[in-house]
This record gives sequence, C-alpha cells and structure tokens, in this order.
Amino acid sequence: MNRARIAELLQPFLHGANDQRPAANDALIQSISTYIDLLERWNARINLTAIRDSEEIVTRHFGESLFAARHLFPTRAADFSTTTHVGTAALGCPAEQSSAVAAAEGRQTSSANINDPESIANDQPTTTNHPITLADLGSGAGFPGIPIKLWAPEISLTLIESNHKKATFLREVTRALTLTNVDIKITRAETLAGREFDIVTLRAVERFETVLPIAASLVAPGGRLALLIGSGQLAQAQTMSPSDFKWFKQQPVPQSKSRVLALAQAPG
Repeated sequence: MNRARIAELLQPFLHGANDQRPAANDALIQSISTYIDLLERWNARINLTAIRDSEEIVTRHFGESLFAARHLFPTRAADFSTTTHVGTAALGCPAEQSSAVAAAEGRQTSSANINDPESIANDQPTTTNHPITLADLGSGAGFPGIPIKLWAPEISLTLIESNHKKATFLREVTRALTLTNVDIKITRAETLAGREFDIVTLRAVERFETVLPIAASLVAPGGRLALLIGSGQLAQAQTMSPSDFKWFKQQPVPQSKSRVLALAQAPG
C-alpha cells in the first residue's frame, strides 16, 4: 500500500481527526508497510485475520493498536510529530532503543485523576534498572503488541500466543522488522502464573470472561491493564477484575461505533 495513504489512514488514531500535524514518521510507516505485506501473504495460508481489505487492516488493526500505544506512552508522541525519524538508526534497533530507554528511565509518575481521561497515560510505571515490560495476551497476528513496540521500541515485549502457526508468523514479523527484546511464548496465559508485567494488553480474545482474570493476575503492583474491547464488555471487565483495580475513563476508538480503550491500574 502507498505509504502516504497509510499515514493518512492513521491520522485520526495518532493525533485526532482535526489535528493537521504529521501522523507518523517515515520509519514507522515503512515498518507498517512491511508488516502489512507479510500479513497479507501469510493470511492466504493461515487464518490470521478475517479482514482482507488493506485499508481496513490499517484502521482496524494498526490504528486501534497505535491508539492504545499513544495513550500508554504519550511522551513518545513528540517523536512522531515530524516525518523524519531522529538520527539514522532504524526503528527498533539498539541505537534507538538506548536513547529511548534513557528517556523512559527519566520519567516520573504523577497522581492520576479518575475524571481525567489522559491521567492514566501520564501515570506510567517507573523503571530504574530495566525497561517497561509489556505482555500481549492472545497476540494472534501481533495486535496490539507489535504496533505498540513500534511506537515505544524501548519496551520489553512478551507475545503470548498458543497457536504454533500464528507464533511462527510473529517470529517472522519480529525478524523482518528487526525488533529486539521480544519474547514469543507459545503457551496459554495461565501457564505464566507468577510472572508480572508493567502493562498487560488484551484485544479480541476468545473466552474473554476466562482470560480477563488471568490477564489481571499478571499485572505488577502499580502496573496497568489495557483492554481494547466493545463498550458492552466494559461492565463485565470491571466486575471480573480485582476490586482494588482503579478504572479510568474509557477512550472511544476513532471510527468505531462501540470499540473503546479501557485502562485500569493495579494497586501498588
């Protein structure tokens, strides 16, 4: 797909429909273009997504994932306000990650106001000795985990996918995009009991009522649970998650009638 068209389609998800700033830089668009090519080729052989239209893949998968990314890592937005990426390092390479990690380690948490839709984004986990860890449960074709990694390459990403063919695709995407610090677990989330992550993401999984409590159990103290769900599932999510989780105002996903980003913070 034409890169200019990809950037145009992503605009509402990254900055808002009326914001005329550039939606993304060249490196991010190139990575997404490569990703789409791989997804469409593999999708002809294994069922990675029911969506076949390239533009809908951009908006439904990449747009929604990057919408979550910019709320989870709002300080990265400044890096995407120009069309040329800082430096000459490729997205996701060690040179870029070193500077990004340094920036992440300098962040300070702030008090979150439950009435402020952006406050949870500003209340980011602090990391002094390690990068922020993010686990994407039921990653499937890599959404939202890999686009979040493209947005914030400094994170340590764990993709949890029990289907071997889908996990093989995830390895191919990781290799093609030269992503580092990505761990692909071919297992069910419940086998990871005892592990903790700063952020746990969940999107379009089967058995939502079963998986949600498992996802919540993997969130580290003070960490966040990020759900890309239908608005009708929000009450269920709040009921089934631990009672001491603090829920923040849900964010409607652009160009969707019912999809929302729901964020909660574990005590800690």
